[in-house]
Amino acid sequence: MEANIFELKQQELRQRGREEELNATLQALLSKRDQLKVEIKANTSLQKMRTLLDRTDVPYERNEDVDDLEDGSDNSQLLLMMARHTQLKDLLHAHHLIGGYDVLQTRKGKGVCVSLATAYEGVYLETYNLEMDLGSNLRICRHNIPPFIPLERLVTQGNMQTDIRDFLDTLSQYLNAYAGRKQQLHLTKEIHSSVQVAESNALCTILVLMFTIPGEKAEATLCTLQYADHTQRLPTRVNIESEDTALVSSPQWKKNQALLLGTPLHTALVTMKKNGSIA
Repeated sequence: MEANIFELKQQELRQRGREEELNATLQALLSKRDQLKVEIKANTSLQKMRTLLDRTDVPYERNEDVDDLEDGSDNSQLLLMMARHTQLKDLLHAHHLIGGYDVLQTRKGKGVCVSLATAYEGVYLETYNLEMDLGSNLRICRHNIPPFIPLERLVTQGNMQTDIRDFLDTLSQYLNAYAGRKQQLHLTKEIHSSVQVAESNALCTILVLMFTIPGEKAEATLCTLQYADHTQRLPTRVNIESEDTALVSSPQWKKNQALLLGTPLHTALVTMKKNGSIA
């Protein structure tokens, strides 16, 4: 018990440190976002300046090297500002296209690595990575996606070539749903010692739990949860089995069945324990 309490305290300290780190990162990102907004707002007049240059037939090239423009003239300074503005617009457009996912350039620009973080109830869990070749067609060359996630089917049936953001959103939905189901199972084992997990699969789409019913005769009841929709964290079907048929068909257990369908597993079990349905 002392070892368990010590481990829980250590986990709380690690989680608290992680939260502080994430808060600091969030504040830095918010500050960077505000800075970008200020820069973009300050450069909104550049479009009018560009139109003015066009009307006055002043020649310029957007892709001209910065070193060649730094001659101190007003036109050069204007072109530098316009180049910076275009760069910011391109970065924001790229950020919009990939949906805000973390992307790193690999192999000297020949590929990119996309990171997909998973989280549940405000706690960051595993992070998965996809490395893709930037050829005529996007191709996934390396990844650490779990094998039971239908990655190949998503690539084949999806529109990765034309809408990479939609592909990443769908994949992220699968990963976060899996992480959420897995975390619910972990919390159930950690919090509810009276509930035994009789069976579960790797994808956490089938869970068989054994409940102990309080009373003079401590009877065991089996509860099977099936998750047919692998993009969701809640079950699509809950089946209760017990030798006491009257118990299964009672109004209270009908409510418990509906509770398990619409509430995360560990939360539903807390409610069931409070109303006396399980020990």
